[in-house]
Formats: sequence, C-alpha cells, structure tokens
Amino acid sequence: MASASLQFFAFILALFGIFGDITATLLPNWKVNADVGSNIITAITQMQGLWMDCTWYSTGMFSCTLKYSVLSLPVYIQAARTTMVLSCILSAFGICITTVGMKCTKLGGDTDSKNHACFAGGVCFILAGISGLVPTSWYTREIISNFLDQTIPESSKHEPGGAVYTGFISAAFLLIAGVIFCTSCLKKQRGAWIYSAKQHHFPSTEQDSNTGYNLKDYV
Repeated sequence: MASASLQFFAFILALFGIFGDITATLLPNWKVNADVGSNIITAITQMQGLWMDCTWYSTGMFSCTLKYSVLSLPVYIQAARTTMVLSCILSAFGICITTVGMKCTKLGGDTDSKNHACFAGGVCFILAGISGLVPTSWYTREIISNFLDQTIPESSKHEPGGAVYTGFISAAFLLIAGVIFCTSCLKKQRGAWIYSAKQHHFPSTEQDSNTGYNLKDYV
C-alpha cells in the first residue's frame, strides 16, 4: 500500500513536471529586460524566448515576433529548443508507460511486467529531467555572462525570466519522480530475486536431510 501511494505521489510530480516543461518551452520570457526610459510611451519590458520575442508597452499593447530563422539563432538557443522538445516527448512517454506499470492500476499484466514498465517510465522521467535541466542551466549561464560583461551596454543586458525558473522546477519534479519509480521497482525485483533464491535452496536441503534419514534406517 505504501509503495502504491509513493508511486501515485511520483506520478503527480511527473504531471506537474510535464505541464511545467510544456509551459516553459512555449513561454516567451526566458530573458527579460526592463527599460522604463524617459518617455512613458516607450517600451518598458522586452522578453525573449525560444520561439518568439515579445515587447510589453506601458499603454497595455503587447507585440510578439516569431523567430523564423533557425540558423541565425545562437547555439544555446538552438540547443535549448531541441532539448526542451525532447524533454516534453520523454516525459509524455513516461506518463504513458508508468500509467501501465503503476501498482494502483489494473493494466500491464502480471507483476513482473508492471515492474519493468514502471522502471522504464522512471528512466524516461530521469532522461526528461536531464534534458530539461541542461538547456535551462546553459541559458542561465549565457544570461549571467552577458550581464557581467562590461563591453555590453546596459540596454542589451537581460535577466532570467519566469520560463527559466519554471524549467528548473519542472526538471526537478521529473527527476524526483523518475528516481521514486526506479527505486520502488528495484526494491520489488530484489525481493523477488531473494524469494526465488530461497525457493531453490530449501528443496535441496530437505532432500539432503531425507537422504541422511534413509541411510540411518538401513544401518
């Protein structure tokens, strides 16, 4: 019962992780630059994301520009696009597989099959968490290095936006969920191996004792 509850808790964490992953991938505020300026009509917030750049004006207007050209983008943005999409795909596979392998569901067949499916789903969550952690860390490093560079003007410097923090939290949720699923399945498999070894050991012992008893009778 405790194992089923723990798996259900990990599944909830994985759901939050995949929703956060998708949200972070689509949000335009990976970089944020607030520039009030001398005129109230000027743009006050500029945001840059993986797929579009947006500008928020003090008048309430909001405009976005899609990044159509892939080759013109910096390497870390191209890598962030690829790895974040990969993280979303892996976490979706993990959700489907763990739904079959969870102890509280009636899918997946026998216990061994459910354990294997549960372990495979946990591996998918761990890979998804790593795939989401790498681009957010790299993106944050680039923002900090540009912010500390004295040769870059103040107007071109940015700070990490909400999408970066969402990506970090989502990656942590996926990693925790994956570790929980993998460890719970490993414990079950280890117990099954020990029980199987005991079953193979006891009959030989009983046979030896019976053989000794028969020899004594003949003497």
